[in-house]
Order: sequence, then structure tokens, then C-alpha cells
Amino acid sequence: MKIGYSTNSLGDVDFQEALLALCDQGYESIAITPDQHFLNPYSKTLVSEVRDWQQALARTQMKCVVETGARYLLDPKIKHHPTLLSDRPDERDRRIGFLHKAINLAEEFEADCVSLWSGAVNSYDDQDVLWRKLLDGIGEVLDYATKRGVMLGFEPEPGMFIDTVTRAEELLKRLNQPKGLGLTIDIGHLECLGERPLDETVRLVRDRIVNVHIDDMRVCRHEHLPLGSGDIDFIPVLHELSAVGYHGGLHVELPRQSHRWHATAKESYEFIRNAIRSVSQVRPSVS
Repeated sequence: MKIGYSTNSLGDVDFQEALLALCDQGYESIAITPDQHFLNPYSKTLVSEVRDWQQALARTQMKCVVETGARYLLDPKIKHHPTLLSDRPDERDRRIGFLHKAINLAEEFEADCVSLWSGAVNSYDDQDVLWRKLLDGIGEVLDYATKRGVMLGFEPEPGMFIDTVTRAEELLKRLNQPKGLGLTIDIGHLECLGERPLDETVRLVRDRIVNVHIDDMRVCRHEHLPLGSGDIDFIPVLHELSAVGYHGGLHVELPRQSHRWHATAKESYEFIRNAIRSVSQVRPSVS
């Protein structure tokens, strides 16, 4: 497992300086969220920015994933809008087009995956209609990603149509378990939605996990907390990931701590490193 950090948890800092600082602290991966201020897929400076990022990633030897959770990139008034569930076809097409651009970035960066989610339900559509929209949209994105050799990681998100691991499993079944679509798991979300025991939830899908967000939380409260300040026991969860041989990133996602990102990064790295050491000392269970 690689200890990683998320760009949505960085403050107003030059990305190259941030990557160097994270590398110096021991980080090996970065979760990149293209947004208004960098790697905006609609910006005229994108080509030169991509080149700069490629050079920075090569210099630091950091792996990456591409996240698609920018809050107001596609609509300056409505958070995370439009989505794959939006009412109008042109709005859904805009989300699909953005996901295609994220896939292009992932191909350029040789990223481990592109992470995406369903979106919230903001209509009176019945379940069948919502499922059809989602399956059609993800199917189109998956086709595009497969042609470019890019893995997708679907993330269950509190408050969205697909909010739990159980719902995500249903999505994968409806799509006939495609090889190019895995899961992005946010450990904090499992706690928030009461998917306990967390390690058993992870065990059910551990062979499908391609990306991990790590943060602390309390049940029924979607607030990303610094590691060790919530209710999560991380050791059993990390043990499950280790048991399946997960080699991807554990990306710290603490956007509300971005004003003190450097201290947060240092504290988080030490917490995760110690947790991984503890896992290595735990005797594997016999299943």
C-alpha cells in the first residue's frame, strides 16, 4: 500500500512545491482533482499544465489517481452538478464529456484509475429510470476508458443514489462485473453510513478495490476528520487490504484541513505508517 494525499486537501500552494514537500515526508501517491485552479480540462493552458505535472510526478516518482469530485467546475451555482442522473440529456452528456477528459488526463499520467460517483437524486424519477440513466452513462464512460486502457473506480458517496458498498455491488452486478470498473472506497464513508464492521464490509469487495480514501469519521455524520480523532479503528480495515495484496494508494482526504495542509500531511503520514506497521505484526487470520 502506498501512503497518498489528495490535492483537494492542499491549501493555496504551488503544486510542484507541494509534491516535493509530500515526497520529502514519504508520500508515494497523489489523488489529483482537476478543478478551476489547476488541470482544468477546459483551460487553454491545459497542455502545458499536463507537461508540468508529468515532469513533477516523474521527479518525485509518485503514482497518482484522477478524481472527478470538483464541486463547482461544471456549474458555478450547484455543487457537483450536472451528474449522470441529471434530468436533461445535455446535462448528462456534459458530465460524461468531463469524465472522458478525466480519462484522457489519467492516460497522460499513467494513473492507477479515474474515480467517479453516481450523483445525488434531484428529480422525481422512479428507481428504474434512475438506474437506466446511471447504467447508460457509466456504460458509455467505461467503453471510453477501456479503449484507452484506463481503470475506473466507482465510489459510493453519502447522499448520492449509490451511497453504500451494498448499492455499489448491485451496480457492478447490473453491469455484469466489468473488468475495467472497480471500487473506490472511502473508509470514513463506511463509518458515516454505519457499514459495520468496517473490515467485514471491505472483505466483501476487497478484490474489486482500486483506490482508497482515508479519513476519520463518526457514524451518521459526513465530516472528514483528522486520522485518530473519530471513531474508526483502522487496523482491521488495513489488515483486509493488506491480506488481498492491495498495492494502490491510501489517499488522505481532509479538505477542511487544507489551511494547515503541511502539518496535516505530516500527522497523517505518521498515523498511517504506524498503522501499517501494526498490521504487519498481526498474524493473518485463517479463512
